[in-house]
Amino acid sequence: RVAVVGAGVSGLTATKCCLDEGLEPTCFEQSQDIGGLWRYTEHIEAARPSLYPSVISNTSKEMSAFSDFPYPEDFPVFLPNAKLLDYLRRYAEHFGLRRHMKFGTTVVSIRKRPDFATTGQWDVVTEAGGKQTSHVFDALMVCSGNFSEPSLPLHCFPGIERFRGQYFHSQQYKHPDVFQGKRVLVVGLGNSGVDIAVEASRVAAKVTICTSRGAWLLTRVFDHGYPWDMVYNTRFMSLIRNNLPRLLSWRLINYKVNQRFNHENYGLQPEKSCLVREPVLSDDLPSYILTGRITIKPGVKEFKDNSVVFHNCPKEEPIDIVVFCTGYDVSFPFLEEADVKVENKHASLYKYVFPTHLQKPTLAVLGLIKPLGGIMPVIELQARWVTRVFKGLCQLPPQSVMEKEVNEKKKNKVKWFGLSFDEVLKTEWLAYMDTLASFIGVKPNVLGLLCRDPQLALTIFFGPCTPYQYRLGGPGCWEGARQAILTQWDRTLKPTRTRVPAGSHSS
Repeated sequence: RVAVVGAGVSGLTATKCCLDEGLEPTCFEQSQDIGGLWRYTEHIEAARPSLYPSVISNTSKEMSAFSDFPYPEDFPVFLPNAKLLDYLRRYAEHFGLRRHMKFGTTVVSIRKRPDFATTGQWDVVTEAGGKQTSHVFDALMVCSGNFSEPSLPLHCFPGIERFRGQYFHSQQYKHPDVFQGKRVLVVGLGNSGVDIAVEASRVAAKVTICTSRGAWLLTRVFDHGYPWDMVYNTRFMSLIRNNLPRLLSWRLINYKVNQRFNHENYGLQPEKSCLVREPVLSDDLPSYILTGRITIKPGVKEFKDNSVVFHNCPKEEPIDIVVFCTGYDVSFPFLEEADVKVENKHASLYKYVFPTHLQKPTLAVLGLIKPLGGIMPVIELQARWVTRVFKGLCQLPPQSVMEKEVNEKKKNKVKWFGLSFDEVLKTEWLAYMDTLASFIGVKPNVLGLLCRDPQLALTIFFGPCTPYQYRLGGPGCWEGARQAILTQWDRTLKPTRTRVPAGSHSS
């Protein structure tokens, strides 16, 4: 029996993977419906992620589908949140997941049982309708996400206590009308920061984004108008990126991102350009900077009563309202600290999933990772691997080996990134998925396919690495996978080719 905490993207696929392996999942969700982050509500619920109505996915539908359930072909290429929720509902319906879910149920505490060393079992206390219930589970999948606890480090902003205007964390943001006629400062150049600044600039008197580190900017519409991730995340491109000398690889990325516009001219150039941060996705920001609707400034030096002073800028800027887009903290309030250690917004987990020090591998954390690519296929592979570890079909390495790897990773990332916020969670998307896939035995063998099915092999190698590749063979293979791969571009172009020229007959 497996307890799944949360019914968002991770909880849904975790529940399905349990069923695929013949395990008995019970999914506890504190709200009244599935969808997690992707279920928009007008009011902000405590301890639940919050969206603004205009959120659109950063990854294209083909690259962020579950591997045995493609999106409907008429869905747009990048998904407004309501469409993504619709897809999750169809997925839950198709695989019969709802009957394993308990809604309106909060997980209060999870503790090892006294005989944990031999059984690996857990005591789980849940609360529904004011009544607490205790359960015993053989294993746990924590799918509570990392967008519930806003990080608002006010101590880093001198003078904020003097500031007379309004300020709030981006989690509180819903509609741009709060900015009507106001002078707005957005702190942080992440995806929500840019989205909110763009929306604010349509109604505000003035919008400024301040960033101490800058960022690379990608647009959803990439080379030749194709979705960015279908061009960037291919096996061929990944092979080149990972095998070039580091410096050359950085140069290539530098050249590529500056091709469309020079980041330095727009005040966006990352401070140390060889430090790769999560790029920001925005189709609007460059043109909004050009038209003066948004100004980019360095980090905040201090706040005054109704103005702000930036580093290296002697002049005060009058400000009425500040939005802190400062990210989220990772926390698992229902777990004991000793079971999942979180420090510096980073949980020490083997392959970002398993705590390294438990006597039995019966606790897994899903989705605690920020790859440059679709998160859904990544979480699905994590869940497929985890359920096979629970069943004893996949073995984890000895504790010392796992700990060594986790510490190495931390050291490396500190060296590369000068650790800040969620840098440690960033990882190479395709390489990580292939690693998990090889644990399960579902990594596609391109060379083997070249002899048997050259068309498929070439599509897999040079084309986008769509998730269906991990259903071609091995445990959990799906007979629709080959067809899904060969028709991936049809589903991508279908929603855009809506104007059929006169005289041509579309089939």
